[in-house]
Amino acid sequence: MTKHDPMDTHSRRNVRLDTLVRLRWLAIIGQSTAVLVVEYGLNFDFPVYACLAVIALSAWLNIGLRLRFHLTQRLEPDRAAWLLAFDIAELAMLLFLTGGLQNPFAFLFLGPVLLSSTALPPRFTLMLGGFAIVCATVLVFVHYPLPWDPEDPLVLPPIYMMGVWLSILLAIGFIGVYAWQITEEARQLSDALAATELVLAHEQHLSQLDGLAAAAAHELGTPLSTISVIAKELENAIPADAPHGDDIRLLREQAARCRDILAKITELSSDEPFDRTPLPALIEEVVAPHRDFGVAIELSLPEDRSAEPLGARNPAILYGLGNIVENAVDFARERVTVAAYWNDETIDVVISDDGPGFAPEILARIGEPYVTTRKRKPNADDDEPTGLGLGFFIAKTLLERSGATLAFANRSLPENGAIIRLRWDRAEFETPPVFSGA
Repeated sequence: MTKHDPMDTHSRRNVRLDTLVRLRWLAIIGQSTAVLVVEYGLNFDFPVYACLAVIALSAWLNIGLRLRFHLTQRLEPDRAAWLLAFDIAELAMLLFLTGGLQNPFAFLFLGPVLLSSTALPPRFTLMLGGFAIVCATVLVFVHYPLPWDPEDPLVLPPIYMMGVWLSILLAIGFIGVYAWQITEEARQLSDALAATELVLAHEQHLSQLDGLAAAAAHELGTPLSTISVIAKELENAIPADAPHGDDIRLLREQAARCRDILAKITELSSDEPFDRTPLPALIEEVVAPHRDFGVAIELSLPEDRSAEPLGARNPAILYGLGNIVENAVDFARERVTVAAYWNDETIDVVISDDGPGFAPEILARIGEPYVTTRKRKPNADDDEPTGLGLGFFIAKTLLERSGATLAFANRSLPENGAIIRLRWDRAEFETPPVFSGA
């Protein structure tokens, strides 16, 4: 089976054709204006018709694209890269006819590379950047004279031209990488938020099952009562030794059992014991699934339990706390501690473990998407995933939506382990969550 790289989803990008066509029209208008101003406004001598022919070629390409394709079509990265390479070549041809790198418009080489860095995979940006640098390098040595006053020709020293070439090279490299980094972070954040929304929708769906169970119990109560009455009447009407007597008795017993089950579901789905849960019970519900993994989980609660916070079974809190506890159990050596404190104003929950703690380079970025502290285990199979780094991000996002503030730290030496502190405003914690959407 072929391995799948989770980051491949971020590398598959495409560009709408209309975007490239519109940008090229803007370039055509700007280039034509510059050529005509230099020719008829400044009266400089240069091959104006050759320049206009190069610009016309770009215009014909735009017209051909408009006639051949739907402008709403999204291009595959390789096709978009070819169109951007044409733009670089067209600009290089114009610069060749108008002074090479002596022309101040030489910095427009950065345009197609910048667009590629924000819209195409890195390998295409590298190829386009390399192509632009090759064109700039050739133009240092091979080009027509710069349009200028023939009585006072402009002669730039070679060292200055090398500085221009180096500045173009550095601009392509630095600004291209910077734009790619910013765009990639925005794309990752968008994908991570989409994953968070899916998780929240799933948890919300699970939390609503109790309401569905209550509705089902209510609707099934009437027909089940009818079945029980008829079964009892049949049992009284048929002699005990009749061939179907045992079947009638079994039917009545199973109907009574179904009524008991529906009664329990109705009790579980009542507002007070199910929808509203004391904080210690909520924490125990989160911790319970993680007790059978060889790590002891201790709960630390105040001795005075008279004023326990009573909060809604918020899916965001259940999932967020569950994810943090799961990570603590995964990294702990022997013990995980979940401590809760509260007063009239705030509620604090502290989750700590005795594992290695957060790595220094991770601690400052913990909670960002695609930042993971999981390392591949020594004896793990190569196909075993190491994690995408979305767990903490989703947990942090959901908990912050519930009103919590989170702080991540390590234990003070000589102790080892990670500490995660959560704090809610008590009034907000005890307010039922409001979900939007269907």
